[in-house]
Amino acid sequence: MNRRALLTSAAFAAAVPAFFSVPAFAKTATPDGAEKKHADETKKVGSLSLATSRVAVETASDPMVKAFAKWEVAEQETIADILRSMETDGKAEGALKPPTEREVEAMLDAEGKASLDKLKAASGKEFDKAYVNAQLDGHRKLLTIQEEYLTVGEDREHLSVTKLARGQIKEHIDHLDMLKSKVG
Repeated sequence: MNRRALLTSAAFAAAVPAFFSVPAFAKTATPDGAEKKHADETKKVGSLSLATSRVAVETASDPMVKAFAKWEVAEQETIADILRSMETDGKAEGALKPPTEREVEAMLDAEGKASLDKLKAASGKEFDKAYVNAQLDGHRKLLTIQEEYLTVGEDREHLSVTKLARGQIKEHIDHLDMLKSKVG
């Protein structure tokens, strides 16, 4: 499926609740609700993917790894914006508001920060290999988070966005497996 069409669909799915004046989290927006747990876990793992991909856009030596990083930055910035908009009952906006470096770093736990620092210290083929392995690990975690939420979620719009994300994550895992066989 065309990546742009998928991202457009995800943005549309997030905007539908605002169009009908129904907050996306109206049914289950409690601190311990399944939707909040899913969004928090997705943002945490997605933030590490975004942070490492922003570094890879500048540092990767393999053109295919660099291209993947660019796509991942665009996607993670969009997903972060969608999840943020679903947490508020304000008016939906068409403009993408990607998270700042500070916001991304604030989402990282100690393990994520250490992983990012280790990646920043690498270069050349070693960087490419470390980045692809980190992305594979992160995407597998993201897939588990999406699949777990799909078994307990109740909010239609949140479930729809999660289904779209799950499909993209599966594609990325396949793509990353191919990149891994290329870079080692």
